[in-house]
Amino acid sequence: MKKALSLSLALALVFSLTGCAGQPSGGDTTTPSPSAPVVSPSAAPTPDAEPVELIVFAAASMTETLNEIAKKYQEVAPNVTLVYNFDSSGTLKTQIQEGADCDLFISAAQKQMNQLDSSRDADGGNAEGLDFVLQGTRVNLVENKVVLVAPEGNPAGVAAFDDAATDKVKLIALGNSDVPVGQYSEEIFTNLGVWDQLNADRKITFGTNVKEVTSQVAAAAVDCGVIYATDAFSAIANGDRMEIVTEAPEGSHKQVVYPAAVLNVTKHEAEAKAFLEYLQSDACSAVFQSVGFSIPG
Repeated sequence: MKKALSLSLALALVFSLTGCAGQPSGGDTTTPSPSAPVVSPSAAPTPDAEPVELIVFAAASMTETLNEIAKKYQEVAPNVTLVYNFDSSGTLKTQIQEGADCDLFISAAQKQMNQLDSSRDADGGNAEGLDFVLQGTRVNLVENKVVLVAPEGNPAGVAAFDDAATDKVKLIALGNSDVPVGQYSEEIFTNLGVWDQLNADRKITFGTNVKEVTSQVAAAAVDCGVIYATDAFSAIANGDRMEIVTEAPEGSHKQVVYPAAVLNVTKHEAEAKAFLEYLQSDACSAVFQSVGFSIPG
């Protein structure tokens, strides 16, 4: 019995060794499926790029669009984390001047960018001789429009900008003097010949940025307000109870151009330049135009 068992084991071992002949040592013996992709060494994924945190200072009126663009940019540059600081362009300019970390600045007006650009002299807007703009990177990114808005239903029956000086309006919300939308508002009402009257009648309540003005109108805390068309579009789309009354009269204010530039204090020049280039792409232009921005020709 023992001999028979030993013979059986020996035969089993022989057949096992015969079956393994010709197979790679330790290899997978499964035949690859014809549809399985073959990855060449050159097509193998490369290690992720070094993580970078890119700090972008941008006018408050760009909040919605830049947040949307950030989602898209994650697919383009997954190693880059965009950190936004949204506020009035005047406040952002002051923060940059005082040494805040910033890689890229997008202003809602040329004035604040000029104040940081050493290529502009005093007559060109840089009275303090500041030098923060990385030369060769400044571009005109988008354009906007200025509109008169009212709470939903327009209870005061406002129909035009100069109605602000009539009995229809008890209170109007505007950006303050260091906010681009406030500067455009003052220019419009000055050209309409009613700015001094609005101040004399104490009809103006000021916001520190365009979002504050928008909120006052949506809350029906005022009879009307002056904001950008894009902010009105986004607010209404988000369910805020307000409506656009009319656009500012043609020729009543300077063109609303948003300049953008990499700053020369950036620690991530290549990444900042790449993001600024991306902001000028067709994909980003579509996002900007979807809320009412236009692209400079």
